[in-house]
Amino acid sequence: MVQARYKEVVDALAADIRSGKIPPGTRLPTHRELASREGLAVVTATRVYAELAAMGLVSGEAGRGTFVREAALSGRDDIDQRAFADDVVDLNFNYPSIPRQADLLRNALRGLASSGDLEALLRYQSHGGRPHERASAALHLEQRGLAVPADQVLIVSGAQHGLAITAMAMLRPGDVIAVDALTYPGFKVLAQIHGLELAPLPARVDGPDLDALAQLCVTRRVRAVYTMPTLHNPLGWVSSEQSRKKLVEIARKHGLLIIEDAAYAYLVEEPPTPVAALAPESTIYVSGLSKNVATGLRFGFVAAPMQYIEGLTRAIRATTWNTPALVTAIATGWLNDGTVDRLEAEKRADARHRQAVAREVLSGLDLVGHPASYFLWLPLPEDARADRVAMALMRENISISTAEPFATTKSPPHALRLALGSVPLDVLAQSLNQVKQAIDAYTY
Repeated sequence: MVQARYKEVVDALAADIRSGKIPPGTRLPTHRELASREGLAVVTATRVYAELAAMGLVSGEAGRGTFVREAALSGRDDIDQRAFADDVVDLNFNYPSIPRQADLLRNALRGLASSGDLEALLRYQSHGGRPHERASAALHLEQRGLAVPADQVLIVSGAQHGLAITAMAMLRPGDVIAVDALTYPGFKVLAQIHGLELAPLPARVDGPDLDALAQLCVTRRVRAVYTMPTLHNPLGWVSSEQSRKKLVEIARKHGLLIIEDAAYAYLVEEPPTPVAALAPESTIYVSGLSKNVATGLRFGFVAAPMQYIEGLTRAIRATTWNTPALVTAIATGWLNDGTVDRLEAEKRADARHRQAVAREVLSGLDLVGHPASYFLWLPLPEDARADRVAMALMRENISISTAEPFATTKSPPHALRLALGSVPLDVLAQSLNQVKQAIDAYTY
């Protein structure tokens, strides 16, 4: 009888929310109030809200209560697909491009068409790349401050693939991985698929709270730490040399694997030493050419200690066999002839300009980010709700991200992550002005 009553309450509230009878943003009764109103035990009322949250209909916020979510934001896949529509201004994903990149591709394809090695591109390739391709990636990494032999570099299909093979080869279901409280959503997806437990670390100004990491390692059996020390996504910090050395010290003391994600590191001029250079025996370094060249060019590289190379290579074989030979030939050609270096320099300048535009338009708001980053973190005022702002902007055909995809804690902060690199500059300024207006309109 109690079970039937509990289900009735869940179903009735879910129906009222879906029909709009209880509109998005509504603060629901407290657990005690709901229990009194419906004749339930408080623990049963808590279970009602937990089930509604699992449906994506409500969200609980510490110190504020339980709120009805914007229904259209309950499924991230819908938002992601909407962002790519032709009529939508995309401030959600970054795919920075500059003039003449299409011409570079045409020229590269013409060059390959006239090369004597074209037949080789039609055959299976070595799983981690051919020796000369791995050497090209190794030289590129050396220019970034990471000197590593070519036989410790593997070619992969983008940085996300690099993270995926690392998870497959190095981690096991149930492993505890220390991550930032706000981190790259792609790693969260990998953790879910592989059954990994993410342990969030609080953020400080220039990186994660390493004292919290040290304490975590005392109380839990932590297998690895996932870190973005050089231009963190989404907060934009660049960890200091001192912080990196402390991370290495903790990792060595507790036997941690370090996974260093350097996807956006190219935007930082004269960055500190990569963590992989400080702890080459225990760090897997992952990066690629998606952001500094083109997101459609699925080319990345993984640098790892020699004892991990065999396992990582097997993971490449199990997932893609090898990176497409045509893509690899184009990418390594651009690494060798300086094209990647030129594109990186131009995109650093472009990102700085876009950051300046964003900070001017959004002046007066609390902004967090690096001055040469293609994204900006925007904590909302005390009474603003991120889902309402995001939904209002989607109705204006502007796609943005809330904190939810990035959060590894139970209660995501009310904040927005704005991608600045995917729209023309004039459209960017106009759209950011609409973002500011929406924040003002949906602040209680």
